[in-house]
Amino acid sequence: MTIKLRMIANSLIILVLVFGLAGFGGLATQAVSAGSPQAAGAPERVIITFNHAINEDARAALENMGGRVLKELPLINGAVVLLPNEAAASDIGILASVRSVEKDARVFALRPPKGGGGSTQPAEVLEWGVDRVDAELAWATSRGLGVNVAIIDTGIDKDHADLVDNLKGGVNFVSKSPVKPADPNKWDDDNGHGTHVAGIVAARDNEIGVIGTAPEAYLWAVKVLDRNGSGYTSDVIDGITWAKNNGMQVINMSLGSGTDVQALHDAVDVAYAAGVVIVAAAGNSGDGDGSTNEVIYPAKYSSVIAVAATAVDDSTPSWSAEGEEIELAAPGVSIRSTWNDGLYNTISGTSMAAPHVAGVVALALATAVQTAYDVDLDGLWDPAEVRAALQATADDLGAAEHDNFYGYGLVDAEESATGSQTNP
Repeated sequence: MTIKLRMIANSLIILVLVFGLAGFGGLATQAVSAGSPQAAGAPERVIITFNHAINEDARAALENMGGRVLKELPLINGAVVLLPNEAAASDIGILASVRSVEKDARVFALRPPKGGGGSTQPAEVLEWGVDRVDAELAWATSRGLGVNVAIIDTGIDKDHADLVDNLKGGVNFVSKSPVKPADPNKWDDDNGHGTHVAGIVAARDNEIGVIGTAPEAYLWAVKVLDRNGSGYTSDVIDGITWAKNNGMQVINMSLGSGTDVQALHDAVDVAYAAGVVIVAAAGNSGDGDGSTNEVIYPAKYSSVIAVAATAVDDSTPSWSAEGEEIELAAPGVSIRSTWNDGLYNTISGTSMAAPHVAGVVALALATAVQTAYDVDLDGLWDPAEVRAALQATADDLGAAEHDNFYGYGLVDAEESATGSQTNP
């Protein structure tokens, strides 16, 4: 099936990352497509997962059937394979050791607004979103120092004056050629979206621009989307794998898909089980009806915190996805943050709500470190404990306890960091 992208515009600029997905005929697993169908006989790029770690026998079997292994995905016992045509995928799907075959989905971002607003170094402002989640009230207890947050997105502006002190490095999984390896060092943002998300998490308190929710957390750029906001599902899986293997405590994914891709599902589950707290945007295709469900993947997975958006009056905009998987809400309307080329920009979407929550997670984890007098986060809090704490301290804005618009409520940074109830 084809997932249609809907852009909701009501005088707001809405930026959302979406996956284009479609069914892959003849296979038991779901798969994906981006754009018009390929001509018969055209090469197919697929994700193949196995019931065991990929080995020489598996590689040889793929090559014997005309496949070219482009890269391996060890986190999910998988590989990205270029096949000679669509029919070859059906043939490979019947191999005894193959668990699933899915087309390597193209990942898309709606084109962001051009340029940024304001000067390169305007006077520092506490933006309404960071203020609304009471982040500044938490800073006497925690500023997120030492917590590693992976921004899986379009990269981060390497030279932005409001980010450079907290930006510790990054990695790139985007290749200019689908059959050539990516240069891991080219993780600079050439789109703007990832830089905007990063500023909401951890823009530095430095008298210019904006202040992030956790202004001393460590930012890591994990580039999986190119300058047009387009990439592959396998690149996202690579990003999750890198984050798990390189000491990230928090992942923010302001991106999503309308179809459950099992390879991605497996990846987030493995990272979660390894102790990584994963936050994702719930989606921008809401209809204002709490009885419907528009939550997208990966936010819809049980191992991920799904975040809805709120406006300055605490209402949920009609475009913010509703559904039982909504766990928390955070500011997502007219959010000003960092942008490419040292600039700032104001945009809206659940893409902006998720990093507020990721920043609050960093504040809470840093508090745990300070309490334990230890710089090692391992073993202090597991993701389930983090989620329980955020749920318990959230400000309930909708129906009592959990509802499909706000989840457990508006995330509260002060209460999450201090463990003290300040708003009944």
